[in-house]
Amino acid sequence: MNTKHTRSILISVLILVGIGIMMVYSSTALMSMRESGSGFNFLLKHLFTVCIGTVVMILLSKIDYLKYRPVVYVLLAVSFVLLVLVFMPGIGISANGARRWLRLWPTTFQPSELVKVVMVIFLADYMDRNIHRMRDFRYGIMVPVGVMLIFQAVIIKQPDFGAVMSLGILTVGLLILGGARLSHIGSLVLLALPAVYMLIMTSSYRSKRLLCFLDPWKDSQGCGFQLVQSFIAFGNGRFMGLGLGGSKQKLYFLPEAHTDFIFSLIGEELGLVGAVVVLCIFVWLFLKGFQVSAGTRDPFSYFLTLGLTMLIGVQAIINIAVSTGLMPTKGLPLPFISYGGSALLVNMAAVGILINIAAKNEDVTSRQTSHFQFKGENKGGLLRTGRADSWSYRRR
Repeated sequence: MNTKHTRSILISVLILVGIGIMMVYSSTALMSMRESGSGFNFLLKHLFTVCIGTVVMILLSKIDYLKYRPVVYVLLAVSFVLLVLVFMPGIGISANGARRWLRLWPTTFQPSELVKVVMVIFLADYMDRNIHRMRDFRYGIMVPVGVMLIFQAVIIKQPDFGAVMSLGILTVGLLILGGARLSHIGSLVLLALPAVYMLIMTSSYRSKRLLCFLDPWKDSQGCGFQLVQSFIAFGNGRFMGLGLGGSKQKLYFLPEAHTDFIFSLIGEELGLVGAVVVLCIFVWLFLKGFQVSAGTRDPFSYFLTLGLTMLIGVQAIINIAVSTGLMPTKGLPLPFISYGGSALLVNMAAVGILINIAAKNEDVTSRQTSHFQFKGENKGGLLRTGRADSWSYRRR
């Protein structure tokens, strides 16, 4: 059992969840008091989700991850149906001009979060079965990207541009690692640029977000308000922060301080030191995920591990980049820390699968490296030798 990596992943996640509990309470106590008369309303809901997520993580850490392969297309179908159900009256929930959630007592669920994990499982299975054909445009690009576009078409109708973007990055990243031709990937990106441009410019709120990202101070009381307040929060925190609970921006200045901009609140209350600590924990978690992938013994395990690690990593990078003004505003929570049930549940489920993979594959020491070989020519992202119809594992 790969206890070393399993323990490191679990400890990292638990620390992040613990930080999230503190920051959710700090950011919502006053708002909860005014709305319900109790400062613990949001905290109790978050704790409920944390408990459910912990149970899901433990259960999935015990289930053999190879059992997902025979039912991968069933998972795709179920996730697609759930995406469509958000448009049904009485089942789907609309908020802030978007229709992304399903009504599940006593909470809600966002199917687009589930789609990301299911897509990772599908791509891992697909690339394993077609590993010797990934440099072919049909198998390396058309089929997997076609599946992705079907889900993106539904998600953009909700609309959820952040989920569309993160799903696209995740898919393209895995295809590159799977050995797809970079020329094919480049062509795909060039073809996608006009579509992305049209999606942005035909939507007033998306075009405003882009313009305000370029110069948020130009409309600091309008579309640039969130980003400006985020900058002020980081400025208030300086090096050591104002102390836990000492934020001024959470007093109805910084919108979504408990969800999309919770990293700004960390910077204000815990300062640069606290923000760097959180960043370091995420980096450590990602490194452990990559180390687990290096110790896997078959391509499905390898791609699944990388995909799940990227799933968490892409969301964390986008959220932190948005909070610090490096990317236009997107509605993506910070994994394990932000308030919100769906993302937390799905991320903890992803960690459960990662732990199961780590436990079932050999440990790899820091002086050892491992790589896969499948028989064919030495092209693409993986070393290929011999025949083109088999895969062997070698450590050296």
